[in-house]
Amino acid sequence: MVKAQRELQEVLGKDGIVQESDISKLPYLQAIVKETFRLHPLAPLLVPYKAETDVKICGFTVPKNSQVLINAWDIGCDPSVWSNPNAFMPERFLGCDIDVKGRDFELIPFGAGRRICLALPLAHRMVHLILVSLLHSYAWKLDDGMKPEDMDMNEKLGFTLQKAQPLRAIPIEV
Repeated sequence: MVKAQRELQEVLGKDGIVQESDISKLPYLQAIVKETFRLHPLAPLLVPYKAETDVKICGFTVPKNSQVLINAWDIGCDPSVWSNPNAFMPERFLGCDIDVKGRDFELIPFGAGRRICLALPLAHRMVHLILVSLLHSYAWKLDDGMKPEDMDMNEKLGFTLQKAQPLRAIPIEV
């Protein structure tokens, strides 16, 4: 969080108002969003696909009319794709052009192709703008003296992922 706030200070100054055009000047913040989507996709299983013909994928045959589910969460935690896959390391996205728009299949929190989430452009902009606003407007601390290493980052499995233990963070005016 300190790195992101430092980046915001450099780009926006102390009292600068966040504009959508500023997001492209914040590579570390963009990396945080990508890393969050990688580790915690909103929908861990993407919309099912129906194979229209027999298809061969990675040596496996998917028969015609089969329902196929893509596990975006598992792809985001695959050690053959990501080094140290369970660690939150936004730096892995600095200097690389992997995006969340369905072009790079290593990171597909919104799906890809014809069935990509229609709300992607709006959601992508809003996540960045909200995160920038929250980080730029406040300092943050954990509730009741909790330490970062004590946070439970496990999730409850469901149609969408949510934290098993709610995280309480207290905003402190800057």
